Amino acid sequence: MELNLFEELSNNYLDLLNTNEDFDVIINVEEVSNIKTFHAHSLILKRRSLYFRKELSNANKDQDNNKIIHLRNVSIQNFEIIIRYIYGGTLSLERNDESFIFEFILVSQIFFLEELVKRLENYLIKEKDHWLRSKIVHIHQIVSKNNCFQELQKWCNETVARDPKKVFNSENFVTLQENALVSLIGRDDLQMKEVEIWKSIIKWGISQVPGLPNYLTDWSHEHFQVLKTTLQHCLPLIRYFQMSANDIANNVKPYKQILDEDLWNDISKKFEHPDNQISSIVLPPRIILVPIRAINQFSKVINEEDAAEIASWIDLKNNPYSVENNPYEFNLLLRGSRDGFTSKAFWKLCNGEENLVVVIKVEGTDEILGGYNPIGWIKPANSIGEYGGPHGEYEDCDECFIFSLKNSTLQESILSLVKSMEYAVHNARYCGPAFGGVEEETYGCNFDLVLFIEGETCYCEQSSYEKPIRKLPAKRRSWSNSEMSYFSVEEYEIFQVVKKS
Repeated sequence: MELNLFEELSNNYLDLLNTNEDFDVIINVEEVSNIKTFHAHSLILKRRSLYFRKELSNANKDQDNNKIIHLRNVSIQNFEIIIRYIYGGTLSLERNDESFIFEFILVSQIFFLEELVKRLENYLIKEKDHWLRSKIVHIHQIVSKNNCFQELQKWCNETVARDPKKVFNSENFVTLQENALVSLIGRDDLQMKEVEIWKSIIKWGISQVPGLPNYLTDWSHEHFQVLKTTLQHCLPLIRYFQMSANDIANNVKPYKQILDEDLWNDISKKFEHPDNQISSIVLPPRIILVPIRAINQFSKVINEEDAAEIASWIDLKNNPYSVENNPYEFNLLLRGSRDGFTSKAFWKLCNGEENLVVVIKVEGTDEILGGYNPIGWIKPANSIGEYGGPHGEYEDCDECFIFSLKNSTLQESILSLVKSMEYAVHNARYCGPAFGGVEEETYGCNFDLVLFIEGETCYCEQSSYEKPIRKLPAKRRSWSNSEMSYFSVEEYEIFQVVKKS
């Protein structure tokens, strides 16, 4: 028989810490205007922490033969948690937010508490993924400097690889550590065009060399050589042969002096005669991945980055919102699947509500379709719009739009603004939310986007909005030049967008 009485053991050690019995170590935690003294035991400290093992071997003693340690890089609050963990193996951070927990991970590493660091890393990754994504640039900068944060490093690299613009387009990109940049651009799954990667590393390299002339025409041979040396670990990782001839001419050629002569000759030869053999090492083309949208507390279809992008379209922002400065909250009104949809539920929960965002996860693909309707849908007062009767009612609006969010085949999201505002939104009892269309006496409304018309049918057919948001699979109408693209819904959600207080 084996008994595990760890809780009682933990409590006994915590009692030892609290009573100060037989202590032989004094730890002074010094803040700017405050000092707090802790009494501890060298045997426990040395066994539990490599930091204390080192410090105690060199610590001075007072007149009572107690070893003295001064801590100036840790707050009193954090050390109180640390010392209780060292003695009792317990930790409670329920009342602390994500920022505090992340900072506490950094503090834990100071004391080489590897098990605690790993547990807290996994906690943030599994439970607070949405917060990590909102702070990805800041977190990536910090963890890339220290190989002790392996779980967060791995998470950051995989997350940035899927959406690299978060880092590459940030103001802090040029401050990225070289090892972090090399790690990113060396990934086969970095979801970024090769020419954009090239331009980014050139931008980073130039920022590392103070005093370079602003114009390339003023650069000397020495200037190019300095840049070449600065980028010596980055240049071999670029997939030059995945760039177009136009990319090479406009973006690589001006900097050809920083490439080895044999490589430049091979690049030129390959584009002039693609079948010719070359001697340079050719890295494999980058792998296009299917984006994985994180499961969020507020949505099963979109994440915070998607919400920020939609908010940017609502406010017609040239510089899109980030997760941190998104001024809107997305309040869920209705959620369901194809099997769970009823027009009755839609009209009951959404009738007359304004500023609505519809998002749809297409079954069998990674597509996310949707639309924004600031005026809302109004249920017709009579039988107009019932299947078999008149087609329904249109409402004017010049602020509506529909969209398709980026995915494995769509590198940039599609935003389609309304062009015929008199057909912006459609109200009919027989269907769910409907955008656009041009009413035809014989054949119906050919909506730009509609959910659950005539029972279960959903489709897109570009007519009253600027761009089609879905191309395939499509079926051409015999009576018009447009194409209907049918799809099934895996999950849909309707949000009301409101300004944050």
